[in-house]
Amino acid sequence: MDVIEYVSLFTDFRKTQKKECFNLVRRMRLLVPLLEEIYEVDEPVTDSVIECLCELKKALLFAKKLLKFCHDGSKIYLAFESESVMGRFRATYEKITQALEAVPYDELGISDEVREQVELMRTQLKRAKRRTDTQDMELAMDMIVVSSKKEDRNADSAILERLAHKLELHTVVDLKAETIAIRKLVKDRAGQNAEGSQQILDILRKFKQVAGIEEHNMLNESSVPKTLEKSPSLIIPHEFLCPITLELMTDPVIVSTGQTYERESIQKWLDTNHRTCPKTGQILIHLVLAPNYALRNLIRHWCDKNNVELPKKEATVGLDSSVGLKEEISSLVQNLSSSQLEVQRTAVTKIRFLSKENPDNRVIIASNGGIPALVRLLSYPDSKIQEHTVTALLNLSIDVANKRSITREGAIPAIIEVLQNGTIEAKENSAAALFSLSILDENKTAIGNANGIPPLVDLLQNGTIRGKKDAATALFNLSLNQANKGRAIKADIVKPLLQLLNDKNLGMVDEALSILLLLASHPEGQNAIGQLPFIETLVELTRDGTPKNKECAISVLLELGLNNTSFILTALQFGVYQHLTEISRSGTSRAQRKANSLLQHISKCEQV
Repeated sequence: MDVIEYVSLFTDFRKTQKKECFNLVRRMRLLVPLLEEIYEVDEPVTDSVIECLCELKKALLFAKKLLKFCHDGSKIYLAFESESVMGRFRATYEKITQALEAVPYDELGISDEVREQVELMRTQLKRAKRRTDTQDMELAMDMIVVSSKKEDRNADSAILERLAHKLELHTVVDLKAETIAIRKLVKDRAGQNAEGSQQILDILRKFKQVAGIEEHNMLNESSVPKTLEKSPSLIIPHEFLCPITLELMTDPVIVSTGQTYERESIQKWLDTNHRTCPKTGQILIHLVLAPNYALRNLIRHWCDKNNVELPKKEATVGLDSSVGLKEEISSLVQNLSSSQLEVQRTAVTKIRFLSKENPDNRVIIASNGGIPALVRLLSYPDSKIQEHTVTALLNLSIDVANKRSITREGAIPAIIEVLQNGTIEAKENSAAALFSLSILDENKTAIGNANGIPPLVDLLQNGTIRGKKDAATALFNLSLNQANKGRAIKADIVKPLLQLLNDKNLGMVDEALSILLLLASHPEGQNAIGQLPFIETLVELTRDGTPKNKECAISVLLELGLNNTSFILTALQFGVYQHLTEISRSGTSRAQRKANSLLQHISKCEQV
């Protein structure tokens, strides 16, 4: 699982293998449910199971090595050797497929839906292994031309520029990074295939000439340009390197486990909803990043002593970090307070889309005072401005630090107001924003105290399918708070939950059951559920539901029955015993455990 989390951190790959890399990462992620079920196996496993899992780990590590090379390796090499690299992908698919075929699913009690998902993945891998993609002929021809040594085949600047743009090797930053990658490649080859290495170096030199960079001794360049040239054997102390990127840290910060990371790297990890320490795997008890001033001073002292220039954070992802974009965002934030309606509307629309996908933009918008300005606009009597504003705040709230800023600015009551009175899309995005903010425990209480639960229940009952899903997600998260359970019950949440259970077309049975399981532990929740024909519906789900439906329905019945035996008697009247017996024999591992627990409880009730 750590390997899969590691490769999921890669945000981009070399252009020539980008599609194949993202497909491999996506398929590796499909293994997470399987690994989670294996992790939850209570009984000791046999040596043969351990051997199978070791083979699977080897296959995943093989995939990780390939993906890391396609992420950090030489772009010129990956283009030059695209066919051999595809061969490595096919070998990876074969290794993972063989490892998965050997997993003893029955012995581990793997659920049917997870087995189906793994089987689908294996089918995809086999298809990918057989596939022979059409080669990019323009790229192939350009590579032949620029690598030719014949005088009459020297690449002209147009071909070089086209190839440089295709390989994304046309800026000083790109070319410095490529130099580092080639230097490592040559070092790893240890003198083997010297001719091929020289071809790659010649192409790099031509790219640098087109960019106006004259280099004559590229192999002596180090990972920090023009800093270690005098001492090519100088080794950076291990503790000065970020555990995620393995690069020299410029802004080291400490997480709650005591580990130190480069701020940008760990923030990206947290922004993708990870709540563990990448190095130790421990759960982070808080998400505060404390500057490690002592280590920063040590790094600077070491750099000064060894004549090493500390790397500067340059823009490496296009315009996202550019000065021009920062100026544009600053101007847009100012326009949010304009006296002209159209100017405000244009500004908030642009901020909405700028904050949608790029985490750097979310930080820039917040640092330029965007959050207070947006919160003020939530009360603006223009429905479209409200809609764009609440959506922008939803996007910004993905950043953990922004969640707290949004709350401090008093946004929660205003978002609830939009949830009650806004357009359909504004209501949906308000519900999603409340869910995002409620990730923080203190915000669960704040939303409940601000009377945010009743309008969410109303959206759950009367909203569009998307609105119902957004409301259900928010209500589930809020109901993790004990006080909010009572608020949800008083808001009559039980009625729309029953509707969701009975309307299979909505596809929200599992969501409804998950909320019910939380409410079933609350005395008022038990009473509310008992006043409606819930028990019959739950029993029907143990008979006709999906494997996941059955697990959840039994869990709710067990929670209810442990608190009130009358629920057990009612369930028995509807024939639950027969269904539980069947599930205890053939259900998923979780469903079997829950069914056996409920059967034991029924037996105790009958003895009494």
